[in-house]
Amino acid sequence: MLVIRPQTDADIDTVAAVHLRTWQIAYAGIVPAEFLDALQPEVFAARRREDEHGTTLVAVEDDTIIGFAHIGPYREDDGSRNPAHGELYALYVAPERWNTGAGRALIAAAERELSGMYPDMRLFVLEENHRARRFYERAGLHPDGERDLWRPRGTTVDLPELRYAKAL
Repeated sequence: MLVIRPQTDADIDTVAAVHLRTWQIAYAGIVPAEFLDALQPEVFAARRREDEHGTTLVAVEDDTIIGFAHIGPYREDDGSRNPAHGELYALYVAPERWNTGAGRALIAAAERELSGMYPDMRLFVLEENHRARRFYERAGLHPDGERDLWRPRGTTVDLPELRYAKAL
């Protein structure tokens, strides 16, 4: 049975491992391979431990974390937080659990959490990540016309992102 619950400190290393592995599979062919190959789970875990913003929800099945959603106030370009809007910072499900309903359960839980605090939910998705875009569109989010560029650390590649939004 799938359970969605808040992340605990004991979950951080596992969530970081799911995050990294999912990036390596979902972003293959979109993000430079040398960047994906150099990712380290301990770096992902350290960033999670230092993050003071937002809430992480984990999807657990049979005592195994299979995905997570990280949410909070919307991030502006200058790094400040805008409390007028909610943001889905990240939503990842272990690739072997794709198409099982875990992602739908996570996004529904994220929407419930954000709806008590914000009128809408926003997120950025890589333009070339067609799988994720289809997922978000089925969940009722749509591009709102805002665009950005994301440069993976240590590369010179700028990857276009689209902002998606949904009223809560």
